[in-house]
Amino acid sequence: MNDTIRIRGARENNLKNLSLDIPKNKLVVLTGPSGSGKSTLAMDTLQRECQRQYMESMGMASDSVGKPKVDSIEGLSPSIRIAQHSAGRNPRSTVGTATDLYTHVRFLFARLGERSCPSCGGAIHSTFEPQAAAPDEEEERGARQVEACPHCGVELEKLGMPHFSFNKPEGACACCGGLGRVTTIHEAAVFRPELSLREGGVASLTGVHRDIQTKILVAAGKHFGFAFDPDQPIGEYGEAQRDLLYYGVESEAFKRHYPNVKPAQGTKFEGVIPGLWRRYREKEAEGGYADKDGFFREGVCPDCGGAKLKEEVRRVTVAGASITEVTGWPLGRVQEWAQLRLRELPDAARPYVEPVLAEMPKRLQRIVDVGLGYLSLDRQTTTLSGGEAQRLRLATLLGSGLTGVLYILDEPTTGLHPRDTAGLIGVLRQLRDLGNTVLVIEHDVEMMRAADHLIDIGPGAGQHGGQIVGQGTLEELMASGTSVTGAYLRAERSGFSPREPRSDSRGRVTIRGASVRNLDIAEASFPLGSLVAVTGVSGSGKSTLVFDVLDRAFDEAPEGEKGWEAIEGLEKVGGIALMDQSPLVRMQRSSVATYTDLYTPLRQLFAGLPEAKAAGLGAKHFSFNTPGGRCERCQGLGTLSVELDFLPNLEVRCPACKGKRFAQEVLSVRFRGHSISDLLDLSVEESLPVLESESKMAGLAATLCEVGLGYLKWGQSVKTLSGGEGQRIRLARELSKPAKKPALYLLDEPTAGLHPTDIMRLRRLLDKLVEAGHTVVVVEHSMELVREADWVLDIGPEGGAAGGRLIASGTPQQVAEAPGSFTGAFLKGQLAEAR
Repeated sequence: MNDTIRIRGARENNLKNLSLDIPKNKLVVLTGPSGSGKSTLAMDTLQRECQRQYMESMGMASDSVGKPKVDSIEGLSPSIRIAQHSAGRNPRSTVGTATDLYTHVRFLFARLGERSCPSCGGAIHSTFEPQAAAPDEEEERGARQVEACPHCGVELEKLGMPHFSFNKPEGACACCGGLGRVTTIHEAAVFRPELSLREGGVASLTGVHRDIQTKILVAAGKHFGFAFDPDQPIGEYGEAQRDLLYYGVESEAFKRHYPNVKPAQGTKFEGVIPGLWRRYREKEAEGGYADKDGFFREGVCPDCGGAKLKEEVRRVTVAGASITEVTGWPLGRVQEWAQLRLRELPDAARPYVEPVLAEMPKRLQRIVDVGLGYLSLDRQTTTLSGGEAQRLRLATLLGSGLTGVLYILDEPTTGLHPRDTAGLIGVLRQLRDLGNTVLVIEHDVEMMRAADHLIDIGPGAGQHGGQIVGQGTLEELMASGTSVTGAYLRAERSGFSPREPRSDSRGRVTIRGASVRNLDIAEASFPLGSLVAVTGVSGSGKSTLVFDVLDRAFDEAPEGEKGWEAIEGLEKVGGIALMDQSPLVRMQRSSVATYTDLYTPLRQLFAGLPEAKAAGLGAKHFSFNTPGGRCERCQGLGTLSVELDFLPNLEVRCPACKGKRFAQEVLSVRFRGHSISDLLDLSVEESLPVLESESKMAGLAATLCEVGLGYLKWGQSVKTLSGGEGQRIRLARELSKPAKKPALYLLDEPTAGLHPTDIMRLRRLLDKLVEAGHTVVVVEHSMELVREADWVLDIGPEGGAAGGRLIASGTPQQVAEAPGSFTGAFLKGQLAEAR
């Protein structure tokens, strides 16, 4: 009991009365095909039972919070789930603030900083005072202090820790408020360039771009409470239109030209554009991603140049570097800087800052070890991928020193080049050696080799999975006749045949002089009508090249903001389809059925049934997003959220509808024995025989199965999907549409979350797109997919400032022979086995 977690009779979702023992204080890898039941076992069974027992121990348990469908789980430890998720939406959150490393840096600059006197130019050094080597509470409260220049005696404000924070008024740039970026009215989007007010143009609505002219007129009518005819000739009233747009209906010019227009009671009288600006700011304050409607544009702050801090703060240096330089360096360089300062500390300073300088390199090393050494302290956490956010949290947890904990991780190698996996494995072993159990859901072969114990779930996905098909070491799995993973590894060892690349007879898209972020690429070409893989270690510049250069080339970026000299061959591409790792939607109500557009014909199908017509039920009654037929207790979600102290919220079944989402009269309408709720609870694959007579819906279901998502339930929230699943559902939606002109498909690690056997299925799907005339470009780390590409562009050699160069380009066989290519080294090993 003390060294084992014993699970008996687990039946959650697709688990088939599963029983197993998980050894404690070991690194355990849970693997198997996508949708086989790994997450159900780890997250929905183990983690949920840990939460339930916590609630029960705190006296918070209730009938609505049931235990997972399992006979018993014994030997549980306190658990910490480290899932892949967005790192938040706060634009002020950075890697430095999220890890508390920025607090250390601010402390060092407040204690060791050097600046020039604005009066005589002499150097002013911070004084060392008998204070603890930790953030000064008085300073954090912003108490104003002064110090005298030792050369001329002029008094200056003493700079403390608040002055080095972009989140405090003492240090934040006044122009941007510490954000580094400013949002302004995008006049070029509202007015024709030749009529810009800044250039003295005529401010009439005849100068408004035709595609948004009606938008402004309608907005004006709604905003000020009067009917405004968009077709009315208005050019002669230029001055009145300008006043309406900028000053509102109470201006003298507007009253003179429109004497009969009266504002609605309680209406704010600002102009249309200030009104839009106010609405944007209100939405931004709510923490959402405000819809700018094309009226606004975001750019670098003109005062601080994106540095976020006041000028006098940016001039302070430590060891010759400013705080903006230090926070802009890769973390590995920050580590060297901190260690250098520790060696050079004067004796007077050592007692006050040595503990911080001794701790910083340790924290930085843990982040480097999980493959994130290319990040900088000023990197916004909103720009991190799910895998990066997960590994950053893992590095932070490692410093906590907790023991006796069950850590559950969801594919931590996502986004990692094979070269960087070893460092991550080392961190997980450190967690284990502290006396913890580390349970990792993973498909990476190197992670499997490093595991103390492997559990393989399968043999397939959805209803075809949910069984233990193999356990033990990697060698034991390979010897198993039932293990799906073992069968794949045996096939890998026997080798494969590299295919001949497709010809580039259709030409190429060529980028010249790419210089965005860390890129320094003279020329990079993408053969059209091919599967192109862009590879390189984490942070090398792969995504920058594909999404910040190739994708933006279609947006006609302003001349000064392009970041490249020229791009040739775009005229040969009919369009572009972007499929990155960003969330599909941010609404909890959006489900697989609604996102794929299946729900509309499904509701119409139910509304057309005789029982529905007899009861007077229309399509709206079968929607869980609008009142009428849904359960109002849970508003059609089927679940209620219970807040837990110190733990994530727990979703529990709605006690009113028992998770069915709808009122009883709606549930009584059935199609082939299934209510609308029953169909939403079916997996895509399970719904195929039910929907076979409905060609459109059946075709969509078949496509989802083809991309390896047949295990998803139609009613499942898309917020629960991983980045890889999100891309594949986008891909299925694209494939279900009518054929279009040859396009350029850009995908960001589409293999994320896929078992190696599923990667081969994905490759066949991508081949279909290519054979239809499209070009597919994938940013990818999986060698299983890279080796199958027609063309490879390898960026590197390292991440951050040490990357950004084109190391090799060509077929997989050619890149495998390229000197200095880490990707080539891994490809060479695989290709050598094939021969």
